Amino acid sequence: MQSVYSFFKSQNNDVVIEEKILSQSSNDFIKLYLVMIALLVELQECAEKLFEKSKKQYVSSDNSKNTEKFSKNAVIMQLASDTVFQSQLKNHQITYWKDRDEYVRLIFDAIVGSEIFQEYVNSPINTFEEDKKFILDLYTHVIVPNERLYEFLEESKITWLDDIPLANTIVLKSLSKIKENPESSPLLTSLYKDEEDQDFGKQLFRKTVLNNESLSKEIIGKTPNWDQDRIAQLDAILLKMAITEFFHFPSIPTKVTINEYLEISKEYSTPKSSVFINGVLDQLVREYTESGKLKKSIRGMQ
Repeated sequence: MQSVYSFFKSQNNDVVIEEKILSQSSNDFIKLYLVMIALLVELQECAEKLFEKSKKQYVSSDNSKNTEKFSKNAVIMQLASDTVFQSQLKNHQITYWKDRDEYVRLIFDAIVGSEIFQEYVNSPINTFEEDKKFILDLYTHVIVPNERLYEFLEESKITWLDDIPLANTIVLKSLSKIKENPESSPLLTSLYKDEEDQDFGKQLFRKTVLNNESLSKEIIGKTPNWDQDRIAQLDAILLKMAITEFFHFPSIPTKVTINEYLEISKEYSTPKSSVFINGVLDQLVREYTESGKLKKSIRGMQ
């Protein structure tokens, strides 16, 4: 969607260049995902340094005990030793937190001041599941909302601000899959499951932008209460992408296509967009089906 929008806004209208940008954005998303995983490891290292420093002092403090438990959190220790994770960090040359360690300390201070952290360090329970629950709660309720995090993301790569909600969702899914004695790494290493999946994104982009004129005609007359100029630009793009899936991707069920674009509209477009898009696509599917214009495989008809 972002690439289609960018293409229509650009002056050169070079499909090849925009496809390269699309590919680069996918790579940047994986980097963001790894950066967020790396933050947990950096926070633990921060806690460990503070704990080691406190041991050299004559009088032990409650804070040193707090940092000790966090520094030995089993889930983060597993992440830190994950060979797949370390390999990905090296391959993508990720050193963002090392280069801006002041943000790590600011986020760590916010963690220490949170109720979630205090409950964790004061709990007598020391199990892997407790460590895991703490990390999931900490990430969701303390790290994700932290304003310093968004300052860091904006300074590092401005496009990450758009991608962070989805990245956070995938990070949490990965963390929830971590087991005490893992047989394999739970971490995401590619945005696509295979080459076919990656090719789908490229084809969807290309077929949408190259058939823009005919796709626009498909929408005309299906929005009686809306002039073409009054339709939000993102809504028009989402409608065109959905119609492209209807015509060019027969294995994708129409219901799946509609549901996907409704979710995207809720995230990126206007409050009324999902209702508008749902109405238009429902009408189009009925018309295409009755006229025989919609050629779906058996799997794609549901």
